[in-house]
Amino acid sequence: MRNGQDTAIEALMEQLIANGSEDMGVVFASLFDLAMRIERERFLGAEHYERTAGRRGYANGTKPKRLDTPAGSLTVNVPKTAGHDEPFYPASLERGQRATRAVMLAVAEMYVKGVSTRDAEAVMREFGIESLSSSQVSRAAKLLDDELDAWRSRPLGEIRYLIIDARYEKVRLGGVVRDVAVLSAMGVGPDQRRRVLGVSCALSEAEVHWRAFLESLLERGMRGVQFVVSDDHAGLRAARQAVLTAAPWQRCQFHLAQNAIHHAPNLAIRKRIGAELRQIWNAPNLAAAEENLCQLVASYRDKAAKLAQWLEDNIPEGLTVFILPEHHRRRLRTSNPIERAIQQEIKRRTIKVRVFPNEASLERLVSAVLVEIDDKWATADKAYIKWKCQDD
Repeated sequence: MRNGQDTAIEALMEQLIANGSEDMGVVFASLFDLAMRIERERFLGAEHYERTAGRRGYANGTKPKRLDTPAGSLTVNVPKTAGHDEPFYPASLERGQRATRAVMLAVAEMYVKGVSTRDAEAVMREFGIESLSSSQVSRAAKLLDDELDAWRSRPLGEIRYLIIDARYEKVRLGGVVRDVAVLSAMGVGPDQRRRVLGVSCALSEAEVHWRAFLESLLERGMRGVQFVVSDDHAGLRAARQAVLTAAPWQRCQFHLAQNAIHHAPNLAIRKRIGAELRQIWNAPNLAAAEENLCQLVASYRDKAAKLAQWLEDNIPEGLTVFILPEHHRRRLRTSNPIERAIQQEIKRRTIKVRVFPNEASLERLVSAVLVEIDDKWATADKAYIKWKCQDD
C-alpha cells in the first residue's frame, strides 16, 4: 500500500500546483480520507485486500460525514470495519470534540459571569485558554448550538424498542442552585442498532415534562414502538400511558430489587430478598415467574405483611419482558443499558462543571455527549438486538 499512498499524495500535490488555494478544501478532504484509511489498515493489521494470518477483521466501506474545518465545511468518508470485536472510529475525528467544546463553553460562561471564577479559570487552563470575552463565548456557543439543535430535531422513523430514563444536574437559576431533570431516550430500530433518540432538560419529572418529551419524539416521526423500558419515574407512568398507550411497559428489574430492599423490615430479609427476586427474574417463562412470585409473597404474608403486599403490587410490572423472545430479554429487563451507556458518560463530563450557569449550557453539554454516543453506535459493526431471533 506504500506505493499507492505515495501515488495518492503525489496526485493531490499536482492538483494543488495546478489549481492553487481554490482546491484547498477538496485536497484537505482527500488527505483526511487517506489518513483515515491508513488508520483503518493499522487497526485491522492488514492493508486493503491483503491476506495475512494476523488480520483482525476487514474493511466494510465508508460512511459520509460533514466536518467543519478551517478550509470550510467538507464531506469526508469515514472508513468502517466488520468482523472485529470493537468498532473502528478514526482518532483523527476526535470523537470527544463536541463534548470538550461544550464543557469549555459551560466553564467559560461561568467565567464571564464571575461565577466560581477561580474554579472556572483552573478548568480553562486545562484547555489552554487564558481569557475569554462574553462576545467570544456567545459566538462559539451559537456555532455549536446550531449543530446540536439540528441533531435534536432530526427525523427518527421506526423504533421498535424504547428505553427512557432521567438523571439530575445542578443549574443556577435566578441566583439559586436548582436540580434540573435531564430526560433521555434510546431506541432500537429495524437496523438492529442502538440510537440515541433525544434529550430534554426540565425543572422536574412532572407528567407535563415527560409528556412533552415523548410527544416531541412522535412529532419527529418515531413510530412502531412495541416495548418500553424504564424505572417508575415520577410523572412518567401517566405520560407514557397517555402518549404510548399501546406499547407494553417493562419496569426496571434492578430498581425493583433496590426498592424491595428498602421495604424489607429487617437486615436478614434485606440480605436475601435480592436472591429471591432473581429466582423470579430468571424463570424460564412467565408462568414459572408468576408461580415463583406467588410462593415468595406467601412466604412473607405472616412475618412481613407490608413487604408481601408491596411485592404483590409491584413485581408483576417487572415481568412484562417475558412476552419478548428469549434472546431479547437480557437487553430489556432493566434500564441499565441507558444508564451505563448514557447516564454514566454524562456524569463523567458534567462533573467538571458541577453547577451549570443556565439550562442552555446544561442542554448543550448533554446534547454534545449524546451526539458522540450516537455516532459511535452508528458505526458499530455488531447488532445490538437481532430481529431474526424472533423467528428462531
